[in-house]
Amino acid sequence: MTALQSAVLLLIINLGLLWLLMRAPLGRRTICLRRIYRCSPDILWKAMNPAGPDASWHHSVVSSRALANRRGIVEQTYRHLDKTGAPSRRLLALEPLPYVAKNAHGFQSRIIDDSTLDPAFWNDYRERRIIRPTSDGALLEVEQTDRYRGLAFLMFRYFFLRRELQALDGWLKTGESLPQGYFERPLVQGGLAVLSTLLLWPFFGLNASGLMLSTFLTLVIALHELGHMAAYRMFGHASVRMIFVPLLGGIAVGGRPYRSLFEVATCALMGAGMSAFLVPILAVATQLSDVSLLPSASRAPLLVFMLILGAFNLLNLLPMHRFDGGQVLRQIFRTPRSQIAASFVVTLCILGIGFQIGLPAKMLTMGLLVFTLVSLVSGGSVKPRQTLDEMKDGERMLVAFGLYAAIAIHGYAIIFATEKLF
Repeated sequence: MTALQSAVLLLIINLGLLWLLMRAPLGRRTICLRRIYRCSPDILWKAMNPAGPDASWHHSVVSSRALANRRGIVEQTYRHLDKTGAPSRRLLALEPLPYVAKNAHGFQSRIIDDSTLDPAFWNDYRERRIIRPTSDGALLEVEQTDRYRGLAFLMFRYFFLRRELQALDGWLKTGESLPQGYFERPLVQGGLAVLSTLLLWPFFGLNASGLMLSTFLTLVIALHELGHMAAYRMFGHASVRMIFVPLLGGIAVGGRPYRSLFEVATCALMGAGMSAFLVPILAVATQLSDVSLLPSASRAPLLVFMLILGAFNLLNLLPMHRFDGGQVLRQIFRTPRSQIAASFVVTLCILGIGFQIGLPAKMLTMGLLVFTLVSLVSGGSVKPRQTLDEMKDGERMLVAFGLYAAIAIHGYAIIFATEKLF
């Protein structure tokens, strides 16, 4: 298989996975989980009933109480923060279940208000919980129904619910609810990064050079996400984490919703922005290897890493809807006409870099079409409850110059590495 065929196959696989995870129209789906607990049904009901005395048993719940002035409405507050830094809040409307045995407890609920997300997000969401007595204790049945587009959020809900049931088991045994799961731990994410490297290896050739390329690409992805995480920290997010998705890349997750358009733009830009600091270091290191101040054998790997670093980040700055470049431009320019004009200028600059290194016009056009398609299948946005603070003129100019600098530096990296390698 030629290098071009491998690249095309990798793109097709990525497009297919992105569509399946983010855009596949699944319609209404119900997650059903059942678990037996060795306790009396009454004890379990006190914890499951949102208005019960032990409703705040879970470690992420601050309080859960019925509102005295609104019949059938329960207010729940969570340790997760909203835009203002206060605990997030939800209002649940409880409804009795019509067909439940007399010796069982149960309820169904829907979310009518949320301090972090627009209420429309919960339009199709319904939850039902039933507790039935068994010979060994109590059986808990949980059903969550919602409308889904893509497997990603459905899978997230399933594993989140499993973790809740595991935490409930621990609380019933010890009186303490603890976070469950290992997926987000650094060791697991490091293992996923290694797995991603190994999965990418065949596409670059099952040899030492192919392993080097797949390793470099994984490192570039990790550096890019570290840039996002550093920006989150800078804006005061109490917790940040990176999730590695084999073959598809990585995702940086902040600890609270965005507060301003400036925060959105800066956090998006810092993925490429932090990587840009490495470009002059790599260029100097290459020059040092040319004059034998560094081993001459390091010259080619340094240039290849520089090329991958520049290409990955420059492509991420394309003004597509879900790319970092598109995120940044939408915050700087607030009208459709100005966004289109800015997108045209940025795309023209990136295509100009492609022409500079000798890429054929047909290849550039095909590449642009592919990345446009990627943008279309990357999922929709979740509308926040509160309007984000607008940018000030100084902030808008700062982000615009930052975008210009990131494009220029990564474009330079590509041109520099290509001229030295070829």
